[in-house]
Amino acid sequence: LQLDRTETAVNNLNPSFAKKFIVDYHFEEVQKLKFALFDQDKSSMQLYEHDFLGEFSCTLGMIVSSKRITRALLLGNGKPAGKGMITIAAQELSDNRVITLSLAGRKLDKKDLFGKSDPFLEFYKPGDDGKWMLVHRTEVIKYTLDPTWKPFTVPLVSLCDGDTEKLIKVVCYDYDSDGGHDFIGEFQISVARMCEAQDVFPLEMECINPKKQKKKKNYKNSGIIIFKSCKITRDFSFLDYILGGCQLMFTVGIDFTASNGNPRDPSSLHYINPMGTNEYLSAIWAVGQIIQDYDSDKMFPALGFGAQLPPDWKVSHEFAINFNPTNPFCSGVEGIVQAYSACLPHIRFYGPTNFSPIVNHVARFAAQATQQETASQYFILLIITDGVISDMDETRHAVVQASKLPMSIIIVGVGNADFAAMEFLDGDSRVLRSHTGEEAVRDIVQFVPFRDFRNAPKETLAKAVLAELPQQVVQYFKHQNLPP
Repeated sequence: LQLDRTETAVNNLNPSFAKKFIVDYHFEEVQKLKFALFDQDKSSMQLYEHDFLGEFSCTLGMIVSSKRITRALLLGNGKPAGKGMITIAAQELSDNRVITLSLAGRKLDKKDLFGKSDPFLEFYKPGDDGKWMLVHRTEVIKYTLDPTWKPFTVPLVSLCDGDTEKLIKVVCYDYDSDGGHDFIGEFQISVARMCEAQDVFPLEMECINPKKQKKKKNYKNSGIIIFKSCKITRDFSFLDYILGGCQLMFTVGIDFTASNGNPRDPSSLHYINPMGTNEYLSAIWAVGQIIQDYDSDKMFPALGFGAQLPPDWKVSHEFAINFNPTNPFCSGVEGIVQAYSACLPHIRFYGPTNFSPIVNHVARFAAQATQQETASQYFILLIITDGVISDMDETRHAVVQASKLPMSIIIVGVGNADFAAMEFLDGDSRVLRSHTGEEAVRDIVQFVPFRDFRNAPKETLAKAVLAELPQQVVQYFKHQNLPP
């Protein structure tokens, strides 16, 4: 499917194309792209009429995780197409600026017979139809002609469509409980002008009632509205952090407890079927193939738990499945899959099902990353398990501690066991507490039962598992006041 094409650069071997391609970005999907170059000879729109110069295929994730990539152009057979190179750069389009305003009033008109006014403000922007559209309403301040409203923050796009020169209308009313609010006055101002307000030099605008202005000769105003401060900041997105160089560090934890069944027996959850897969492998593929685009070295630790290991058959709850404790890293998702298949014949499935050692293992690395005080690394632990957690108290405690770190945990439940404990760790319905009563600072666990996706396309599992991850990354770095 052809998305779009650039303009033609005439008689040029080193072209820069002005045309930008606008693509919707979905972190939780693998979005495949192909860039093909042609030499235009004829005025035909049909591509086969032009000479093919080479192409390059990748995913959108690869481009945004590098910000810009330069690669060799290839022929259809994967061989280099001469010496040609292509460079692709990515930029996020959405306007993520927010504006924070702090306002007060002075000597506003008195509208109530017996008391003072109860003033509030409304902000309007011009709509496409030429009518004013309400954007924001402040709270009401009771019984005063000199109100100070709480500072508020709105997206710049909603206040002025991102155009700081556009005139905004500000209207002041006196609140009445019957809804018949009395008009005090109004004025128009651009965001650029509002931004002249600083803590030391507030900006004052006269609040005008046009009817009064017409009637009274010596009318000055119906009070003053004071912009005490106005700040425009950026509300960073997940893409801002990725484009800023944040790497997603991916670790897999695999359950090798006896309840999975003997891997040589076709009824076992670890049995690799003639197609070369099982539910463990499907889960590793679905999640790993998306995350691997966001890690520059694509080296992923893969750990097992709940098995007895050779030569002394001691039980381990955090062992490298490649049997190399000093270097548990596997190269890419393929490397994890190979190490997994290779280790199955050499270990004895055992128990119990302890989660906390692996959670704490990754948390140690996430804690080290916080010492850099930059938004450079975020850790994702994928635990694939067949059932009931034995060390629930320790695991709850480990998750609550991990919630303070740049870390998220994805649990995929395989088989048909009762997953109530997993649902409990996934704090969607209520805040997770440790056994000591400490609350998790944020929800970092996403639990998904594989059985819900057995007959669905494999993309749907990745979507369900990874949908919450971008918010979790942003939420963590924001909480720490770390910009991209």
